[in-house]
Amino acid sequence: MVYTLVSGTSVRKDVEVRLLSRAPGIILILSDKMLYMHTIHQDYLIKCPRSAVWKALTSAGAAEQWGAGSAKVDATIGGEFSYWGGDIHGTITKIEAEERLEQNWYEHDYPRRLHNVTFSLQADGDNKTIVHLTQTNVGDDELVSMTDGWRDYYFDPIKQLLEE
Repeated sequence: MVYTLVSGTSVRKDVEVRLLSRAPGIILILSDKMLYMHTIHQDYLIKCPRSAVWKALTSAGAAEQWGAGSAKVDATIGGEFSYWGGDIHGTITKIEAEERLEQNWYEHDYPRRLHNVTFSLQADGDNKTIVHLTQTNVGDDELVSMTDGWRDYYFDPIKQLLEE
């Protein structure tokens, strides 16, 4: 199977890279099937201080409380994390305490597909936080499940825990 990745995304040695066009977006060609890659942008308002949201995103104990199953988080640059017993795992690539967290994510369904995930936190008045989520490299084949999954398995449970 030949993988062709377009438009400047980081790649591994087992991936053949060709710039096919300068059109916006990323195209991944899997053998004879073309798979378009998307970026998800979502915003969530959570009615609690930014420090509590930050803890929910960077603490294994807090992640287990909101439902991420067996979780591990080393909240340092280069630190590893895993949720749901390793189904979702990766490394932390950037930290700006209580403002920005960037991670490289891998998932069990597509273990070689790298997702770049960024959480940006902004205080919104007293005891409210806006979280802007960006996830790159989301294929057509998982766009709906990823889009819904952020809400259903991540942010709704975080909101439920923190807004009690």
